[in-house]
Amino acid sequence: MDKITIRSDRNSDYTFMYKGEEVTLKAGSIISIANGLNDVVLPTCAMKIMQNLIVIKDDVKKP
Repeated sequence: MDKITIRSDRNSDYTFMYKGEEVTLKAGSIISIANGLNDVVLPTCAMKIMQNLIVIKDDVKKP
């Protein structure tokens, strides 16, 4: 993949790792990463993946 877009549908900020550094995706914002997911580590959460778009959802609530 050449480029990936990550969109937040969350009510709170979402922090993930990019090239070994923490990056904060603000609630409701969008970020594009030029070199795809090669250097991205996404913490476990509910997400939807559609081609080059990853939509980050709120954390899954345990019953």
